[in-house]
Amino acid sequence: MDPNLVRNFCIIAHIDHGKSTLADRILELTGALEKREMEDQVLDDMDLERERGITIKAHSVALDYQADDGQTYRLNLIDTPGHVDFSYEVSRSISACEGALLVVDASQGVEAQTLANTHLAAEHDLEIIPVINKIDLPSAEPERVKEQIENIIGLDCSGAILASAKEGRGVHEILEALIHRLPPPKGSAEQPLKALIFDSWYDSFRGVIILVRVLDGTLRRRTKIRFMATGREYEVEEVGIFTPKLKPTEELSVGEVGFVIAGIKNASETKIGDTVTEPSRPTAEAFPGFQEMKPMVFAGLYPNGETSYENLRDALERLRLNDSSFSVEAVGFRCGFLGLLHMEIVQQRLERHFDLDLITTAPSVRYRVTTTDGAVLEVSNPAKLPPAGSIARYDEPIITALILTPPEHVGAILALCQDRRGIQKELKYVTTSRVLITYDLPLNEVVMDFYDKLKTLSRGYASLDYHLAGWRDADLVKLDILVNGEPVDALSLIVHKDRAYARGRALASKLRKVIPRQLFEVAIQAAIGSKIISRETVSAMRKNVLAKCYGGDITRKRKLLEKQKEGKKRMKKIGRVDIPQEAFLALLKLE
Repeated sequence: MDPNLVRNFCIIAHIDHGKSTLADRILELTGALEKREMEDQVLDDMDLERERGITIKAHSVALDYQADDGQTYRLNLIDTPGHVDFSYEVSRSISACEGALLVVDASQGVEAQTLANTHLAAEHDLEIIPVINKIDLPSAEPERVKEQIENIIGLDCSGAILASAKEGRGVHEILEALIHRLPPPKGSAEQPLKALIFDSWYDSFRGVIILVRVLDGTLRRRTKIRFMATGREYEVEEVGIFTPKLKPTEELSVGEVGFVIAGIKNASETKIGDTVTEPSRPTAEAFPGFQEMKPMVFAGLYPNGETSYENLRDALERLRLNDSSFSVEAVGFRCGFLGLLHMEIVQQRLERHFDLDLITTAPSVRYRVTTTDGAVLEVSNPAKLPPAGSIARYDEPIITALILTPPEHVGAILALCQDRRGIQKELKYVTTSRVLITYDLPLNEVVMDFYDKLKTLSRGYASLDYHLAGWRDADLVKLDILVNGEPVDALSLIVHKDRAYARGRALASKLRKVIPRQLFEVAIQAAIGSKIISRETVSAMRKNVLAKCYGGDITRKRKLLEKQKEGKKRMKKIGRVDIPQEAFLALLKLE
């Protein structure tokens, strides 16, 4: 197809600002689906996406639209996830486009995610078209929202389009704006093949299906291709476009977006952001910006009730075919995720699709440890830490958090950020009703319950977005839990020194309630290195050895009690405490 008649665009918006509804109306107006085939959130095909009103997987759809100038244009809509956990996928999807629709709710205005995703689009030099959605609501204030977009984002709103995706108002104007305001794709069909992978998923009949944007050259069936990051080579079995059904075509040319099937058996063989080329005539350089997706948050998954370890292992292996962005370490099912939402989604998919009953441990993060001999290690599991004497320093991951809130909640939010060891970067009144707070926070302090606390303090009005800002030296220690003098590796933690005492005391206290009583006294201790910082005792079960004494001399009773005491001492030396699974799970369960 002539590249001058192609327009590639994405829709960026905060959660619940009407992105999927607008995509539905665009599909309806361009005739991609008949009226009887339409349903709400057509592109969100996962049940979790529909329930929660969020986009988890990127989708693309090719739409043929006859414009007012009489020409038929190919509009490639790339629907991107909106959540911060998937920011790398969003950046790759954005780099496959020339323009973006910025959708803002006319009643809620600019939110933190709107701001972050717009900056991401601006970094990739995209033409941004502001769309003020939900103008049909009684509380809609389009003029105020225009002012917010200009003040907070710095985007000219003189050409902003007022729309109601629910009623279909303004959708024709949006399509015309895409034709006239977005540039056609650049690139040459004569150059060697160069295509960007921006998503992939596993099909049980066809293998891995990858989504690509062709930057140079032409991608045809039976072509030999190479993935530049992995060096793997395949033969293309089929290429085509989504309409939104799979529609095979003979080729994908410059500027086109479509799917490629090449007999790939495992999703981990395809990396999002990788470049596809021909081995016989490779492109000079890969598309910039590729990076391996690294898990940010770690948690243990444990079977509960009827679920067995074998069932959980099989389910994890099958889920990894579709989602290669989460990792599984060893058989303990300690998994790495892109963020908290990603962790929640993986757990819900395992429970729903594979009928499992799971318990998730408290999330933790990856730390960087420098040893005394200069080696640098990245550790997410406290059991893999080197001995305390050989650690020179700890570094922890730091995020830059953007919080948009009404002014009346500023004091409470600042107190929360300070309590979480944050460093304030900026506090700016962007409008009379919106304050932008920027903080550097340790990721470890955010993964537990920061978002819930933020929403509680602001009565739901504050919004949060964050990105990784690097590493910072931190005063961290390894907290060990000893049961009868023996360390329990599974209960070890890496915590900040200031919080170690309170955390150790809470763990020891909780463990005392769940470990069953033995015939001897059990000591539960929290320790940092060789220093014990907290102790709880599970008292011994005691047989009443005086029951057979009816009166008589006190020395007889004392002799029996001393004999029992000696026996308990001897038993304590040789006795072992097996922590039952129920006690272990009760301790790990998130409260």
